[in-house]
Amino acid sequence: MKNCTFCKIITGDLPSSKIYEDKELLAFLDIQPVNKGHVLVIPKQHKELMTELDDKILGSMIALSKKINQAMRKSDIKLEGINLFLADGEAAGQEVFHAHLHVIPRFKNDGFGFTFPEGYTNKPSRDELDLISQKIQLHLK
Repeated sequence: MKNCTFCKIITGDLPSSKIYEDKELLAFLDIQPVNKGHVLVIPKQHKELMTELDDKILGSMIALSKKINQAMRKSDIKLEGINLFLADGEAAGQEVFHAHLHVIPRFKNDGFGFTFPEGYTNKPSRDELDLISQKIQLHLK
């Protein structure tokens, strides 16, 4: 995709601070990091959403994120934990429409986190949970 920022990074038309590269994946530092060491893992093939990714590629992305996690923990990057985050669609916070997995070093009071909606602590009934479960199961392949 000629207008995709990540595709331009893959082709070398835009610079990146690479962490890892093979024939299927690229990992590089985020230019707008939550914390120092924030890495993006992307497939080299342009796919907008996670559901468009081949299962093997998605599995490779997860495996690479584990290796990056281990490397971060051995480095002197400040962290007490690590978040993996994949925003799948604009409503989920996806800003670059090329599937990507964030590997984010975390530490207490770093200022990052999810904001839960009003009523979050009100738990749904078991009947409601079961109904939603059935709706998802109906389309699970």
